[in-house]
Amino acid sequence: MTLPIIECRNLQKWYSGVHALKNVSLTIKRGESVGLVGDNGAGKSTLIKILSGVHHQDEGQILIEGRQVNFRSPKDAMHHGLETIYQYNSMVPTMSIARNLFIGREPMKWCMGNFGIMDQKRMRDESIKAIADVDLHLRSPDALVGELSGGQRQGVAIARAMHFKSKVLILDEPTNHLSVKETNKVIGFVRGLKAQGLTGIFISHNMQHVFQSCDRIVAMARGEVVFDRPTAETSIDEVHDLL
Repeated sequence: MTLPIIECRNLQKWYSGVHALKNVSLTIKRGESVGLVGDNGAGKSTLIKILSGVHHQDEGQILIEGRQVNFRSPKDAMHHGLETIYQYNSMVPTMSIARNLFIGREPMKWCMGNFGIMDQKRMRDESIKAIADVDLHLRSPDALVGELSGGQRQGVAIARAMHFKSKVLILDEPTNHLSVKETNKVIGFVRGLKAQGLTGIFISHNMQHVFQSCDRIVAMARGEVVFDRPTAETSIDEVHDLL
């Protein structure tokens, strides 16, 4: 029997007396695309920050492929294959696509301590392949990220996660402030994760986008999971009635 890629057991989190997560348990299978929905203050952001290593739970366990983990930083989460793409992602607008794709993980020609020479050619060559693998057609890996549209930036962020063999891609409101065309492109990225061997967690206030792209809907309210069902077995109206 295949172990779940992520298992959360009885997660609890308090912020200055506010009970943000209340006994949250959640299992996500390998290759699933899970839509995480709920109003502001429902606990979605807290759960995602814990899974991405930004915050730490006060109680409860997180298991990755059956092994308990203890994330103390985003690097810990990335080391275990969890990559988070935020609505306003962490790319540097004044740097090239290639530099952004490898930021913090630059290949070096040689290195001594904190000094060395980056392998620019390797970054360019691998960036071309990475962005082509997500069907993103950009003119050059040397183009500045600041010149890209919102949808293109999300595509580069997804290409980065796939290039570094992430197991789980967490997308936090990835379609906010995008045009209809760019939104459809991002939804296409999410739908294509399974074919790439990736598991997806898609956080959004837009039910239509979640239902178009996810296999399963998990709804949160007041810090608890209140609904968990395959997309094919529910409806937008049913989920709305619970929130």
